[in-house]
Amino acid sequence: MRRYIRHTTDCPVDVQLSEVVPPGREYLRNISRGGLCFRSLVAIEIGATIHITIPVAQPVFDTAGVVAWCEPTPDGFEVGVRFAGQDPRKHRIVEQVCQIENFKREIWMEDGRRLNGEEAALEWLRRQQV
Repeated sequence: MRRYIRHTTDCPVDVQLSEVVPPGREYLRNISRGGLCFRSLVAIEIGATIHITIPVAQPVFDTAGVVAWCEPTPDGFEVGVRFAGQDPRKHRIVEQVCQIENFKREIWMEDGRRLNGEEAALEWLRRQQV
């Protein structure tokens, strides 16, 4: 049984496996207070330590995690990451991702525009700064 509720999203996430490997841009599938799942073009070893940055959060959210699972999909892999340690910012990032997803649905219902996660996050952030 899951400990935390998963929230579906397609917001961008930057992942880095080590200081030697440059970070790459991937996209979230879902996020919770305990971890996240993202799409990847390559398999990542279970147990690998991974650095995660969610650039659309304000402030930018970055933390360490551990790969809990990696499963093949028709277009690559889904990678499950458990957040490492106790980071109180986890609550805030999950809240922001949910707000961005709600904003994306509102734009679709009100304006008929379909935004992807990155477009919705950028527009949502601009509106928050006004």
